[in-house]
Amino acid sequence: MRGGVLAAITAAITAVISAMLPVAAAWADDAIIVQSTTSTQNAGFYRHVTPAFTAETGITVKVVAVGTGQALKNASRCDGDLLIVHSRAAEDAFIAAGYGSARHDLMYNDFIIVGPQTDPADLRNAGDVQDALRRIVRRKSNFASRGDDSGTHKKELALWQMLDLSPEALPSGWYRETGSGMGATLNFAVQSDSYTITDRATWLAFANKFRHRILFEGDPDLFNQYGIVTIDQAHCPSANHAAAARFTDWLLAPDGQELIGTLQRRGEQLFVPNASRR
Repeated sequence: MRGGVLAAITAAITAVISAMLPVAAAWADDAIIVQSTTSTQNAGFYRHVTPAFTAETGITVKVVAVGTGQALKNASRCDGDLLIVHSRAAEDAFIAAGYGSARHDLMYNDFIIVGPQTDPADLRNAGDVQDALRRIVRRKSNFASRGDDSGTHKKELALWQMLDLSPEALPSGWYRETGSGMGATLNFAVQSDSYTITDRATWLAFANKFRHRILFEGDPDLFNQYGIVTIDQAHCPSANHAAAARFTDWLLAPDGQELIGTLQRRGEQLFVPNASRR
C-alpha cells in the first residue's frame, strides 16, 4: 500500500516537472539579453524599437545598460546574447579574442562638447576638435571625464592622444573623472561649470541642461558609430544565438533601419541608420 502511494506521488511529481520543462525552455527561447552602451538606453532606443520586434517575433529583449567596456567584459563572460556598443577598436578586439563571431555597422550619430554658456575657453571659435581641447588645457577650464572605460571615455582618451596628452599628465584640479555614466557626468558638469564630451542623443534626452550649451560640434573626428556584435557560439554555447540572430537581422533589415531613423527628441533625429553586413 505504502509503496503504491509513493510510486503514485513520484509519478505525479515527474509529470509536473516534465510539463514545466517545455514552458521553461520556451521562455528561454523567447528572451534575449543585450549588453548595451548606456547612450542607446538613455536615448530611448530600446523603448522605440523592441515593442515592434517583440510583437512580430514573440521574443522579449532585456537590456543591461553599462559602459561599452563593461558591456564587452560582461559578454566575454557569456552574460548576454548580443552586444550593441560604440567603440570599433574594442569591438574588433572582442572578436579577435574569440568572444564574438561577427560585427555589423548599425547606426551612427556624433559626439559634441558641451559646457557653460559663458564658454570660458572660447570653444565657439575653435577651428577643430584638437583646437577646442587645446583651448581647454590652455585656460585650465573645468573638464568632466566619464573615466569609466565607456565608448565615450575611449573616444575622449583618443582625442587627448591626438594632442600627445594623457589625463595623468594634465595639471590637477580642473580635469576630473566621475567614474559614472553619461547622465551623471552631465549632471556633474552642469553643477561644476565644466566642459564634457557627450554623444548627441544623450544630450538631447538630458533634462537638466541649465545654462550648459553645445559649444563645439561637427568635426569628423567626433563621428560616433554604433555596432551590433554577435556572441561566438563556441565560446558561449548557452547563449540564445537563434533569437539574437533574429534581432540582429531585424535591426539590419530595411524595416528595422527605417524604424531606427524615426527616433527623435525635440524634433532632432537621434541616430542615422547605416547597416552593413561586414
